[in-house]
Amino acid sequence: MNQPLAPLQWDIFCRVIDNFGDIGVCWRLATQLAGQGQQVRLWVDDASALQWMAPEGCPGVEVRAWGSPVPAAHETPPDVMLEAFGCEIAPEFIAYSAYQASTRGQKPVWINLEYLSAEGYVERNHRLPSPILSGPAAGWTRWFFYPGFTAGTGGLLREPDLLERRNAMDATAWRAAQAASAISDPCDASDVSTLDPQRWISLFCYEPPALPDLLAQCTKTPTHLLVTPGRATKAVYNAVGHLFNENGCQPLMEKRDLLSISYLPHCTQPAFDDMLWACDLNLVRGEDSLVRALWAGQALVWQIYPQHDNAHHDKLMAFLDWLKAPPSLRRFHAAWNGLDNTPLVMPDAVTLAEWTACVQAARAQLLMQDNLVAQLWRFVREKR
Repeated sequence: MNQPLAPLQWDIFCRVIDNFGDIGVCWRLATQLAGQGQQVRLWVDDASALQWMAPEGCPGVEVRAWGSPVPAAHETPPDVMLEAFGCEIAPEFIAYSAYQASTRGQKPVWINLEYLSAEGYVERNHRLPSPILSGPAAGWTRWFFYPGFTAGTGGLLREPDLLERRNAMDATAWRAAQAASAISDPCDASDVSTLDPQRWISLFCYEPPALPDLLAQCTKTPTHLLVTPGRATKAVYNAVGHLFNENGCQPLMEKRDLLSISYLPHCTQPAFDDMLWACDLNLVRGEDSLVRALWAGQALVWQIYPQHDNAHHDKLMAFLDWLKAPPSLRRFHAAWNGLDNTPLVMPDAVTLAEWTACVQAARAQLLMQDNLVAQLWRFVREKR
Protein backbone atom coordinates (compact mmCIF):
# COMPACT_ATOMS: atom_id res chain seq x y z
CA MET A 1 0.00 0.00 0.00
CA ASN A 2 1.40 3.40 -0.98
CA GLN A 3 -1.32 5.72 0.33
CA PRO A 4 -0.95 7.22 3.82
CA LEU A 5 -2.69 5.27 6.56
CA ALA A 6 -5.14 7.08 8.82
CA PRO A 7 -3.55 7.20 12.30
CA LEU A 8 -4.89 4.65 14.74
CA GLN A 9 -3.78 3.60 18.20
CA TRP A 10 -2.29 0.11 18.15
CA ASP A 11 -1.62 -1.73 21.41
CA ILE A 12 0.73 -4.68 20.84
CA PHE A 13 1.28 -7.24 23.59
CA CYS A 14 4.35 -9.47 23.81
CA ARG A 15 5.53 -12.02 26.36
CA VAL A 16 9.14 -12.98 25.79
CA ILE A 17 10.04 -16.66 25.50
CA ASP A 18 12.97 -16.34 23.11
CA ASN A 19 14.50 -13.01 24.07
CA PHE A 20 15.61 -12.29 20.50
CA GLY A 21 12.72 -13.69 18.48
CA ASP A 22 9.51 -12.58 20.18
CA ILE A 23 10.57 -9.03 20.91
CA GLY A 24 12.37 -8.88 17.56
CA VAL A 25 9.19 -9.63 15.62
CA CYS A 26 7.09 -7.27 17.74
CA TRP A 27 9.61 -4.43 17.49
CA ARG A 28 9.82 -4.71 13.72
CA LEU A 29 6.02 -4.74 13.52
CA ALA A 30 5.72 -1.74 15.82
CA THR A 31 8.31 0.33 13.98
CA GLN A 32 6.87 -0.46 10.57
CA LEU A 33 3.42 0.62 11.76
CA ALA A 34 4.92 3.79 13.22
CA GLY A 35 6.73 4.40 9.94
CA GLN A 36 3.30 4.61 8.30
CA GLY A 37 1.99 7.17 10.76
CA GLN A 38 0.41 4.85 13.32
CA GLN A 39 0.73 5.26 17.10
CA VAL A 40 1.93 2.15 18.91
CA ARG A 41 2.11 1.12 22.55
CA LEU A 42 4.22 -2.02 22.94
CA TRP A 43 3.46 -3.87 26.18
CA VAL A 44 6.24 -6.36 26.95
CA ASP A 45 7.29 -8.36 30.01
CA ASP A 46 11.01 -8.21 29.19
CA ALA A 47 12.25 -5.32 27.08
CA SER A 48 15.93 -5.79 27.97
CA ALA A 49 16.92 -6.85 24.45
CA LEU A 50 15.76 -3.50 23.08
CA GLN A 51 18.70 -1.86 24.85
CA TRP A 52 20.98 -3.21 22.12
CA MET A 53 18.44 -4.17 19.45
CA ALA A 54 17.00 -0.65 19.19
CA PRO A 55 18.90 1.65 21.59
CA GLU A 56 17.55 4.83 19.99
CA GLY A 57 13.92 3.71 20.12
CA CYS A 58 11.50 4.77 17.41
CA PRO A 59 9.25 7.83 17.07
CA GLY A 60 5.64 6.78 17.42
CA VAL A 61 6.43 3.66 19.48
CA GLU A 62 6.10 3.72 23.26
CA VAL A 63 7.34 0.73 25.27
CA ARG A 64 5.41 -0.08 28.42
CA ALA A 65 6.13 -2.78 30.97
CA TRP A 66 3.66 -5.65 31.13
CA GLY A 67 1.40 -5.08 34.11
CA SER A 68 1.71 -1.29 34.01
CA PRO A 69 -1.47 0.68 34.72
CA VAL A 70 -3.95 1.00 31.86
CA PRO A 71 -3.73 4.22 29.82
CA ALA A 72 -4.77 7.37 31.65
CA ALA A 73 -7.93 9.32 30.88
CA HIS A 74 -6.10 11.76 28.61
CA GLU A 75 -4.50 8.97 26.53
CA THR A 76 -6.00 7.47 23.40
CA PRO A 77 -7.73 4.12 23.95
CA PRO A 78 -6.89 1.28 21.57
CA ASP A 79 -8.25 1.08 18.06
CA VAL A 80 -6.40 -2.21 17.59
CA MET A 81 -5.41 -4.74 20.26
CA LEU A 82 -2.84 -7.20 18.94
CA GLU A 83 -1.60 -10.07 21.09
CA ALA A 84 1.50 -11.68 19.66
CA PHE A 85 1.80 -15.46 19.73
CA GLY A 86 -1.25 -16.05 21.92
CA CYS A 87 0.17 -14.18 24.90
CA GLU A 88 -3.26 -13.35 26.44
CA ILE A 89 -3.92 -9.66 27.10
CA ALA A 90 -4.18 -8.73 30.80
CA PRO A 91 -7.78 -8.79 32.11
CA GLU A 92 -7.41 -5.23 33.41
CA PHE A 93 -6.64 -3.96 29.92
CA ILE A 94 -9.58 -5.85 28.43
CA ALA A 95 -11.91 -4.34 31.03
CA TYR A 96 -10.48 -0.87 30.34
CA SER A 97 -10.94 -1.34 26.58
CA ALA A 98 -14.52 -2.56 27.03
CA TYR A 99 -15.38 0.51 29.09
CA GLN A 100 -13.79 2.84 26.54
CA ALA A 101 -15.62 1.10 23.70
CA SER A 102 -18.95 1.55 25.45
CA THR A 103 -18.38 5.29 25.79
CA ARG A 104 -16.93 5.74 22.29
CA GLY A 105 -19.35 3.48 20.47
CA GLN A 106 -16.43 1.83 18.67
CA LYS A 107 -14.92 -1.54 19.61
CA PRO A 108 -11.22 -2.10 18.91
CA VAL A 109 -10.21 -4.74 16.41
CA TRP A 110 -8.76 -7.60 18.47
CA ILE A 111 -6.14 -9.68 16.66
CA ASN A 112 -4.18 -12.74 17.75
CA LEU A 113 -1.02 -12.69 15.62
CA GLU A 114 0.10 -16.31 15.43
CA TYR A 115 3.44 -18.02 14.91
CA LEU A 116 4.92 -18.36 11.44
CA SER A 117 4.52 -21.69 9.65
CA ALA A 118 4.28 -23.08 6.13
CA GLU A 119 1.95 -25.91 7.20
CA GLY A 120 -1.43 -26.34 5.53
CA TYR A 121 -3.50 -25.36 8.57
CA VAL A 122 -2.24 -21.78 8.31
CA GLU A 123 -4.32 -20.95 5.23
CA ARG A 124 -7.34 -22.75 6.72
CA ASN A 125 -7.19 -20.84 10.02
CA HIS A 126 -6.08 -17.43 8.76
CA ARG A 127 -8.65 -14.71 9.57
CA LEU A 128 -10.95 -17.09 11.47
CA PRO A 129 -13.05 -15.55 14.28
CA SER A 130 -12.96 -16.56 17.93
CA PRO A 131 -16.03 -15.20 19.77
CA ILE A 132 -15.52 -13.90 23.31
CA LEU A 133 -18.26 -15.53 25.39
CA SER A 134 -17.69 -14.10 28.86
CA GLY A 135 -16.16 -11.23 30.78
CA PRO A 136 -16.32 -7.49 30.09
CA ALA A 137 -15.68 -8.07 26.36
CA ALA A 138 -18.43 -10.68 25.96
CA GLY A 139 -19.88 -10.47 22.47
CA TRP A 140 -16.64 -9.26 20.91
CA THR A 141 -14.61 -11.22 18.39
CA ARG A 142 -10.91 -11.99 18.47
CA TRP A 143 -9.48 -12.75 15.04
CA PHE A 144 -6.69 -15.18 14.24
CA PHE A 145 -4.12 -13.69 11.89
CA TYR A 146 -1.38 -15.93 10.52
CA PRO A 147 1.79 -14.68 8.87
CA GLY A 148 2.95 -16.99 6.15
CA PHE A 149 4.63 -17.63 2.84
CA THR A 150 1.65 -17.90 0.48
CA ALA A 151 -1.05 -15.61 -0.88
CA GLY A 152 -3.61 -17.28 1.40
CA THR A 153 -1.83 -16.06 4.55
CA GLY A 154 -1.00 -12.72 6.18
CA GLY A 155 2.42 -12.41 4.55
CA LEU A 156 5.74 -11.43 6.14
CA LEU A 157 7.16 -8.30 7.71
CA ARG A 158 8.96 -6.23 5.09
CA GLU A 159 9.93 -2.57 5.12
CA PRO A 160 9.00 -0.61 1.98
CA ASP A 161 12.64 0.21 1.20
CA LEU A 162 14.15 -3.12 2.22
CA LEU A 163 15.27 -4.32 -1.19
CA GLU A 164 16.65 -0.91 -2.13
CA ARG A 165 18.80 -0.91 1.01
CA ARG A 166 19.78 -4.51 0.38
CA ASN A 167 20.92 -3.79 -3.15
CA ALA A 168 22.86 -0.69 -2.09
CA MET A 169 24.84 -2.56 0.56
CA ASP A 170 28.58 -2.96 -0.18
CA ALA A 171 29.35 -6.45 1.10
CA THR A 172 33.06 -6.16 0.28
CA ALA A 173 33.44 -3.02 2.37
CA TRP A 174 31.44 -4.60 5.21
CA ARG A 175 33.71 -7.64 5.24
CA ALA A 176 36.82 -5.47 5.22
CA ALA A 177 35.54 -3.51 8.21
CA GLN A 178 34.68 -6.72 10.06
CA ALA A 179 38.12 -8.19 9.40
CA ALA A 180 39.79 -4.98 10.57
CA SER A 181 37.88 -4.97 13.85
CA ALA A 182 38.88 -8.57 14.48
CA ILE A 183 42.55 -7.86 13.84
CA SER A 184 42.49 -5.18 16.54
CA ASP A 185 41.45 -7.75 19.15
CA PRO A 186 43.31 -6.92 22.40
CA CYS A 187 42.79 -10.47 23.69
CA ASP A 188 44.37 -12.31 20.77
CA ALA A 189 47.73 -11.38 19.28
CA SER A 190 47.56 -13.89 16.42
CA ASP A 191 48.05 -12.43 12.96
CA VAL A 192 44.96 -12.75 10.78
CA SER A 193 45.87 -10.03 8.31
CA THR A 194 46.84 -12.53 5.64
CA LEU A 195 43.61 -14.48 5.88
CA ASP A 196 41.55 -14.18 2.70
CA PRO A 197 38.47 -16.34 3.32
CA GLN A 198 36.61 -17.65 0.32
CA ARG A 199 33.31 -17.89 2.13
CA TRP A 200 31.64 -16.03 4.99
CA ILE A 201 29.11 -17.76 7.23
CA SER A 202 26.89 -16.28 9.94
CA LEU A 203 25.92 -18.47 12.89
CA PHE A 204 22.78 -17.69 14.91
CA CYS A 205 21.73 -20.96 16.50
CA TYR A 206 20.68 -22.88 19.58
CA GLU A 207 22.86 -25.97 20.16
CA PRO A 208 22.82 -27.88 16.85
CA PRO A 209 24.10 -31.44 17.27
CA ALA A 210 26.14 -31.20 14.09
CA LEU A 211 28.04 -28.06 15.10
CA PRO A 212 31.33 -29.89 15.79
CA ASP A 213 31.15 -31.45 12.31
CA LEU A 214 30.54 -28.05 10.75
CA LEU A 215 33.52 -26.51 12.54
CA ALA A 216 35.77 -29.41 11.62
CA GLN A 217 34.86 -29.21 7.93
CA CYS A 218 35.28 -25.44 7.90
CA THR A 219 38.90 -25.81 9.00
CA LYS A 220 39.63 -27.37 5.60
CA THR A 221 38.34 -24.50 3.44
CA PRO A 222 39.14 -20.81 3.99
CA THR A 223 36.11 -19.68 5.98
CA HIS A 224 35.19 -16.74 8.19
CA LEU A 225 32.52 -17.74 10.72
CA LEU A 226 30.61 -14.91 12.40
CA VAL A 227 29.21 -16.16 15.71
CA THR A 228 26.37 -14.19 17.29
CA PRO A 229 26.35 -13.65 21.07
CA GLY A 230 24.46 -15.75 23.57
CA ARG A 231 23.66 -19.38 22.90
CA ALA A 232 25.55 -19.51 19.60
CA THR A 233 28.79 -18.33 21.21
CA LYS A 234 28.38 -20.75 24.11
CA ALA A 235 27.70 -23.61 21.69
CA VAL A 236 30.87 -22.87 19.73
CA TYR A 237 32.90 -22.58 22.92
CA ASN A 238 31.63 -25.97 24.03
CA ALA A 239 32.34 -27.49 20.63
CA VAL A 240 35.96 -26.30 20.45
CA GLY A 241 36.74 -26.61 24.17
CA HIS A 242 37.67 -22.96 24.31
CA LEU A 243 37.88 -21.21 27.67
CA PHE A 244 37.94 -17.56 28.66
CA ASN A 245 41.37 -16.09 29.28
CA GLU A 246 42.44 -15.85 32.89
CA ASN A 247 42.04 -12.07 32.77
CA GLY A 248 38.40 -12.57 31.84
CA CYS A 249 38.79 -11.11 28.36
CA GLN A 250 36.79 -12.90 25.69
CA PRO A 251 38.65 -13.08 22.36
CA LEU A 252 37.02 -11.40 19.37
CA MET A 253 38.61 -13.88 16.96
CA GLU A 254 40.47 -17.14 16.87
CA LYS A 255 41.97 -19.22 14.07
CA ARG A 256 41.77 -22.95 13.54
CA ASP A 257 43.68 -23.97 10.43
CA LEU A 258 41.73 -22.34 7.54
CA LEU A 259 38.82 -21.35 9.77
CA SER A 260 38.62 -17.89 11.31
CA ILE A 261 35.99 -17.47 14.05
CA SER A 262 34.73 -14.02 15.03
CA TYR A 263 32.68 -13.70 18.23
CA LEU A 264 30.34 -10.80 17.70
CA PRO A 265 28.76 -8.42 20.22
CA HIS A 266 25.05 -7.72 20.40
CA CYS A 267 23.92 -5.46 17.57
CA THR A 268 20.94 -3.50 16.30
CA GLN A 269 18.40 -5.03 13.95
CA PRO A 270 19.75 -3.09 10.92
CA ALA A 271 23.29 -4.26 11.75
CA PHE A 272 22.03 -7.85 11.95
CA ASP A 273 20.51 -7.43 8.49
CA ASP A 274 23.84 -6.11 7.19
CA MET A 275 25.57 -9.27 8.40
CA LEU A 276 23.05 -11.49 6.62
CA TRP A 277 23.47 -9.50 3.42
CA ALA A 278 27.27 -9.78 3.56
CA CYS A 279 27.51 -13.54 4.13
CA ASP A 280 27.51 -16.39 1.63
CA LEU A 281 25.61 -18.71 4.00
CA ASN A 282 23.36 -17.75 6.89
CA LEU A 283 22.66 -20.29 9.63
CA VAL A 284 19.64 -18.83 11.41
CA ARG A 285 17.19 -19.82 14.11
CA GLY A 286 13.63 -18.99 15.13
CA GLU A 287 11.20 -16.84 13.21
CA ASP A 288 12.52 -13.30 12.86
CA SER A 289 15.97 -14.27 11.57
CA LEU A 290 14.48 -16.78 9.12
CA VAL A 291 12.43 -14.02 7.51
CA ARG A 292 15.41 -11.67 7.42
CA ALA A 293 17.55 -14.39 5.84
CA LEU A 294 14.93 -14.90 3.14
CA TRP A 295 14.98 -11.19 2.34
CA ALA A 296 18.80 -11.30 2.27
CA GLY A 297 18.62 -13.67 -0.69
CA GLN A 298 21.70 -15.65 0.36
CA ALA A 299 21.89 -19.39 1.02
CA LEU A 300 20.28 -20.17 4.38
CA VAL A 301 19.80 -23.01 6.82
CA TRP A 302 17.11 -22.79 9.51
CA GLN A 303 17.42 -24.33 12.94
CA ILE A 304 13.80 -24.51 13.98
CA TYR A 305 12.80 -24.03 17.62
CA PRO A 306 12.73 -27.59 19.06
CA GLN A 307 9.51 -28.85 20.65
CA HIS A 308 9.33 -31.76 23.07
CA ASP A 309 6.78 -33.66 20.95
CA ASN A 310 8.85 -33.19 17.75
CA ALA A 311 6.05 -31.18 16.15
CA HIS A 312 8.81 -28.97 14.74
CA HIS A 313 9.80 -31.78 12.37
CA ASP A 314 6.63 -31.39 10.30
CA LYS A 315 6.93 -27.61 10.47
CA LEU A 316 10.46 -27.75 9.10
CA MET A 317 9.50 -30.14 6.31
CA ALA A 318 6.59 -27.90 5.31
CA PHE A 319 8.96 -24.95 5.05
CA LEU A 320 11.44 -26.91 2.92
CA ASP A 321 8.58 -28.05 0.66
CA TRP A 322 7.48 -24.43 0.17
CA LEU A 323 11.09 -23.39 -0.42
CA LYS A 324 11.46 -26.12 -3.06
CA ALA A 325 14.74 -26.98 -1.35
CA PRO A 326 17.09 -29.21 -3.36
CA PRO A 327 18.02 -32.59 -1.85
CA SER A 328 21.39 -31.39 -0.57
CA LEU A 329 19.75 -28.56 1.37
CA ARG A 330 17.16 -30.93 2.82
CA ARG A 331 19.89 -33.29 3.99
CA PHE A 332 21.80 -30.45 5.61
CA HIS A 333 18.66 -29.30 7.44
CA ALA A 334 18.04 -32.83 8.69
CA ALA A 335 21.57 -33.08 10.07
CA TRP A 336 21.62 -29.54 11.48
CA ASN A 337 18.31 -30.05 13.29
CA GLY A 338 19.14 -33.58 14.45
CA LEU A 339 16.12 -35.11 12.74
CA ASP A 340 17.94 -38.34 11.94
CA ASN A 341 21.46 -39.70 11.53
CA THR A 342 22.11 -37.89 8.27
CA PRO A 343 25.78 -36.83 8.16
CA LEU A 344 26.42 -33.14 7.77
CA VAL A 345 28.18 -32.22 4.54
CA MET A 346 29.28 -28.62 4.02
CA PRO A 347 28.34 -27.31 0.55
CA ASP A 348 30.98 -26.77 -2.08
CA ALA A 349 30.83 -23.70 -4.34
CA VAL A 350 28.43 -25.32 -6.82
CA THR A 351 26.07 -26.54 -4.10
CA LEU A 352 26.15 -23.19 -2.32
CA ALA A 353 25.20 -21.45 -5.55
CA GLU A 354 22.28 -23.86 -5.93
CA TRP A 355 21.08 -23.04 -2.41
CA THR A 356 21.38 -19.32 -3.08
CA ALA A 357 19.38 -19.59 -6.30
CA CYS A 358 16.69 -21.50 -4.41
CA VAL A 359 16.38 -18.75 -1.78
CA GLN A 360 16.34 -16.01 -4.38
CA ALA A 361 13.55 -17.74 -6.30
CA ALA A 362 11.53 -17.99 -3.08
CA ARG A 363 12.20 -14.32 -2.33
CA ALA A 364 10.96 -13.31 -5.76
CA GLN A 365 7.74 -15.20 -5.06
CA LEU A 366 7.33 -13.47 -1.69
CA LEU A 367 7.87 -10.04 -3.21
CA MET A 368 4.75 -10.53 -5.34
CA GLN A 369 2.63 -10.67 -2.16
CA ASP A 370 1.55 -7.88 0.19
CA ASN A 371 3.61 -7.61 3.35
CA LEU A 372 2.23 -8.29 6.83
CA VAL A 373 1.66 -4.64 7.78
CA ALA A 374 -0.27 -3.91 4.59
CA GLN A 375 -2.46 -6.95 5.16
CA LEU A 376 -3.05 -6.13 8.82
CA TRP A 377 -4.07 -2.60 7.92
CA ARG A 378 -6.49 -3.82 5.24
CA PHE A 379 -7.96 -6.30 7.71
CA VAL A 380 -8.42 -3.63 10.38
CA ARG A 381 -10.21 -1.30 7.95
CA GLU A 382 -12.50 -4.16 6.95
CA LYS A 383 -13.40 -5.03 10.54
CA ARG A 384 -13.89 -1.42 11.67
